[in-house]
Amino acid sequence: MILYNVTTSLEPAAADEWVAYMRDTHMPEVMATGCFIKNQLCRLLNEEDDGITYASQYYCLSLEQLEAYQEHFAPALRADMDRRFAGKYASFRTTLEIVA
Repeated sequence: MILYNVTTSLEPAAADEWVAYMRDTHMPEVMATGCFIKNQLCRLLNEEDDGITYASQYYCLSLEQLEAYQEHFAPALRADMDRRFAGKYASFRTTLEIVA
């Protein structure tokens, strides 16, 4: 199984709106692609600086499913995120293999 993790640091003033957007719009749209079987949103407790940081996590069965998501769906979903929250966040992505 593969875990696709998107870590996002936000300006505090944008955090509540961003969480609502993730919960109500973005994460359901990602799941609607059919590429993932489970998701969750976590808040980091050991935050540094003045930002608020979240980890959006999506589980899929294979790297091929993740690659299909990244090729066919991610560009439009990222563009919508940028349109709504430009300059208020920074994200980085990691891919992990679940071994146990």
